Amino acid sequence: MTPNTRILLGAAAGILLGLAFARLGPASDLTHHGLFILGLVSTVFIGLLKMVMVPLVFTSIAVGVAQLQSHHQMHRVWVTTLVFFACTAAIAVALGIAIMQWFRPGDGLQLDMFRDAIAGQPTAAGMSLADFLGKFTSGLFTNPVTAMAQGNIMAVLVFALLTGVALVTGGERYRHLQALLTELFNLMMHMVDWIMRLAPYGICALLAKLVATQDMALFGSLGYFMAVVSASTLFHGIVILPLLLWLLARVSPLALWRGARPALLTAFATSSSAATLPVTLNCLERDMGVQRDIANFVAPLGAQVNMDGTALYEAAAALFIAQLCGLELSLGQQLVVCLTSMLAAVGAPGIPSAGMVTMVMVLQAVGLPAEAIAILLPIDRVLDTIRTTVNVEGDIVGSLVVQEIAK
Repeated sequence: MTPNTRILLGAAAGILLGLAFARLGPASDLTHHGLFILGLVSTVFIGLLKMVMVPLVFTSIAVGVAQLQSHHQMHRVWVTTLVFFACTAAIAVALGIAIMQWFRPGDGLQLDMFRDAIAGQPTAAGMSLADFLGKFTSGLFTNPVTAMAQGNIMAVLVFALLTGVALVTGGERYRHLQALLTELFNLMMHMVDWIMRLAPYGICALLAKLVATQDMALFGSLGYFMAVVSASTLFHGIVILPLLLWLLARVSPLALWRGARPALLTAFATSSSAATLPVTLNCLERDMGVQRDIANFVAPLGAQVNMDGTALYEAAAALFIAQLCGLELSLGQQLVVCLTSMLAAVGAPGIPSAGMVTMVMVLQAVGLPAEAIAILLPIDRVLDTIRTTVNVEGDIVGSLVVQEIAK
């Protein structure tokens, strides 16, 4: 049985168990003891995700940046690639936030389950944008050990980026340190794989507790959110990326769909950019005329760091959860969501459902409860097919644009 199947079964079991407890009512001893046990299981699962989040994100970002040094002979190519990837990710995140502010699918519900979790969190509701940005900026440059101990994710990200850049500029002098960080990253991925084995039980507990204690109207809002995110992700893939391709490389959308079709279908079926990579390379070289050295650099790098669909989804999900919690994010907090979502997409592990780790990072960056990922789990697998397809499309578009600009 595949991990995705186990997670879906866990989600279904959690919903049924929650409905059973809701029917028994809060006065029942069985409900009381059952919710207590579910709370323990969900606390352990969320605690494990938080435990690996900081070392995983640090090593992933640092190693990802450091790997650019092996391509120093293609300076113009990788600079163009990174600039294009950053711009499309920023557009995707801005689209996700704008669409959530326009449609606001989480309005009208107040989840008591999560209101207590954010009660003690610092917010920016009463601060001006200048004050918030000043406080936020000062918090980026702190002792990295303290930042890691306190879970200051943004400071950890800044230190990881600086570490990666230092490894690039240091070259061969730091190859042993880079190898050590790579091994540490692999170790964190191994631990994440262990945690994912427990995911069906944690998801079952989270969903059962959520269904047993919350209004069923939540699922109507969840369906609305799913439709809004799907539509905005498809808009990015059908309109924005082809438009950029035509403006920058003069390649028509029809040529893109015709040449990229095998890769896009594979991405939709597998929900994995990494698994689709061989098909992507074949489409780029055989059907779309991209030079081999450019395709072999841009597409593998894109499979790791260029995830427009993921960035859009995580930004939109953070605003949706904030709306459900009755928390109105200020402009400054929304800027934090933008930045964190872009970096979280870069650091997302390439294994099924492990994006939950980076989703926790985005939520905590603006003081939202990590437990709220339970709301998103029932629909994550369906949305994953759409956002992975857009991720792979972004890699293909990036390869064509880089070949045109860097030639």
